[in-house]
Amino acid sequence: MISREPTLERLATARQLLLEPFGLDETHLQKALAAIRAHRVDDADLYFQYTRSEGWSLEEGIVKTGSFSIDQGVGVRAVSGEKTAFAYSDDISEASLMDAAHTVRSISGQAASARVKAAGRKVAASRSLYPGTDPIATMDSTAKVQLLEKVERLARSRDPRVVQVMAGLAGEYDVVLVARADGTLAADVRPLVRLSVTVIAEQNGRREVGSGGGGGRFGLAYFDDAMIASYVDDAVRAALTNLESRPAPAGEMTVVLGPGWPGVLLHEAVGHGLEGDFNRKGSSAFSGRIGQRVAAKGVTVLDDGTLADRRGSLNVDDEGHASQRNVLIEDGILKGYIQDAMNARLMGVRPTGNGRRESYAHVPMPRMTNTYMLAGDKSPEEIVASIKKGLYATNFGGGQVDITSGKFVFSASEAFWVENGKILYPVKGATLVGSGPEALKRVSMIGNDLRLDTGVGTCGKEGQSVPVGVGQPTLRLEGLTVGGTA
Repeated sequence: MISREPTLERLATARQLLLEPFGLDETHLQKALAAIRAHRVDDADLYFQYTRSEGWSLEEGIVKTGSFSIDQGVGVRAVSGEKTAFAYSDDISEASLMDAAHTVRSISGQAASARVKAAGRKVAASRSLYPGTDPIATMDSTAKVQLLEKVERLARSRDPRVVQVMAGLAGEYDVVLVARADGTLAADVRPLVRLSVTVIAEQNGRREVGSGGGGGRFGLAYFDDAMIASYVDDAVRAALTNLESRPAPAGEMTVVLGPGWPGVLLHEAVGHGLEGDFNRKGSSAFSGRIGQRVAAKGVTVLDDGTLADRRGSLNVDDEGHASQRNVLIEDGILKGYIQDAMNARLMGVRPTGNGRRESYAHVPMPRMTNTYMLAGDKSPEEIVASIKKGLYATNFGGGQVDITSGKFVFSASEAFWVENGKILYPVKGATLVGSGPEALKRVSMIGNDLRLDTGVGTCGKEGQSVPVGVGQPTLRLEGLTVGGTA
C-alpha cells in the first residue's frame, strides 16, 4: 500500500469532505479570494470546517444522555489595517462563498490595486503531531456505555463514602481547510477525546466533591483500564481529602503550587497577558517590555503547539501557519508574544502559529496552545520541606484575571497547610490573590518535576472557547496573599 505524505493526506481528506460534495475545487476558492482582492485589503482567507462530535454522560448509575452532531460551514475574512470584515455560512456552495466574498471586500470602501498580490498555489508547512483518525469510530456505542459503567463501579468500590458518581465521554472529529489570499493552502484533521469523572463523598452529613479525567488528540482506545483507574483514583482521593479539610487561614504567606494542572494559574495570570492583541493595543501589563526582566531568574515559560497528541496542539493553526514552540519568557526575561497574522503584521513580527478560532463562525485571534514553565533543579520534597508556615496547593478550580493590571483571583480545590516542612492537614476555601507579573518575580524555588495536565483544559476569550494545555513543575512563591475562611 502506498501512502501519501501526511500534509498531502490531510489536504486530500479536507477536499473530500469540504469541497467535492458541494461541487467546489481550488479554482472556486481562488475566484472568491480574487473577488476580495478587487478592493484594497491587507489580508484575506477562507476557512472551511467540518466537525462531527459525540457525547455520553452517566449519572446515578445510568447513561442518561447521548448526543451526536455534525456542523459544517465556511468563514470568509478580509483585513485592512486594524479592521476586519467577516461573513460566514453553514451552506457550503459557490453562491454562498461568492456572496460572503462580496460582502467582506467592502471593508476598504474603495476599488484600488490590491496590496495582497495573487500568487501561485503553495501548500503550507505543517506538523504531524497526531493521527488523522475519527475518534468517534474507534469504539462502538455499546463499548462507550460499558466504559462509563466501569467508571461508576470502580469509583463506588474505592470507598463506601462515595455516594454519587458522574462521568462523561466526548469525542470530536474536526477537519479544516484554509485558503489564503497569497495562494497558501493548508488543512488539518484533528481528533479530540476526553473522559471526565466527578464523585461526591459523604461523611457525617458533610459532602465534598472530587474530579479527575483527561484526554487528547487520539482515539478512545487511550482510555484503557489503567488510565480509567487513575482518573477514578484522582477523583475519589480529592473528594475524601476534602472531607477532612479545615478552614483555610488567610494572610500573606509562602505558597507552594503543585505540578501539572496548577499551571492554569500561569495560563490565566501570565499567558493571556502575553497574547499579541493585548500588547499591540498597550492594554497588557507586559506591553512594551520585551527584553526586560519580568520574572525571577530560572523562570522560563513556553507556549508550544508542537507537542505530540496534546489537547492544545495543532498541526497548523486556524490561519494556515504551522504551530511553533515559542519561548515567551527565558530565565526571567521577556522574549516575545504569541501572535496571529493580523497582530503580527501590525507589530512588524512574524506569526507564531497561534491564530485560533472556535469555529468557522468566528474570527481568529491570538490564543494559547500548550503553555507551561520549564523545570528547575529542586526536588518537590525539598520544596515542601522548606516551608516554615504556608500553603501547598495541588489543584485549582476557577479563577479570574484582569489583563491590564495582571491581577488574579484563583480558588484552590485541593490544598494543605504546612508547618516546619510537614503537611499537617487539608484546607478548604483557600483563594490566591495577586498580580501575575509580581507573582513571577516571587518564585524562589523551581521543582525538577515538570508535568503537563492530563488533557482537560478549555480556554475562553471574547466568547470563544478552544482546547488548551497547561503545565508546570512544583513552585515556591514568597509573600503571596491567601484569602481564607478561618
